Amino acid sequence: QVQLEESGGGLVQTGGSLRLSCAASGSIFSINAMGWYRQAPGKQRELVATITYGGTSNYADSVKGRFTISRDNAKNTVYLQMNSLKPEDTALYYCNADLRRWRDWDYRNYWGQGTQVTVSS
Repeated sequence: QVQLEESGGGLVQTGGSLRLSCAASGSIFSINAMGWYRQAPGKQRELVATITYGGTSNYADSVKGRFTISRDNAKNTVYLQMNSLKPEDTALYYCNADLRRWRDWDYRNYWGQGTQVTVSS
């Protein structure tokens, strides 16, 4: 069994900051890419940022220069530092990981339950 547990969401004013964390646990053999996605009410889930095992990151244009993704491979944890938050960043933020369990021969995609980020104007 694999779990992705997010934390760090909350309510913040425009211009504020939040730091999201996501820890993967369970019978994990290896993790490739990890990332963050978000879904606002009435909208489709969209990519926010991803990061490879080696640290190469990719960002949505809407968050470039404001958000920073990082990871601690020893802890199977990915972080998202969000600065200069805007009301349009309000969404449910999901953690995502491409990982292989000990019992599997291939890598599979897993999602967390989501953590709410609300930015007030």
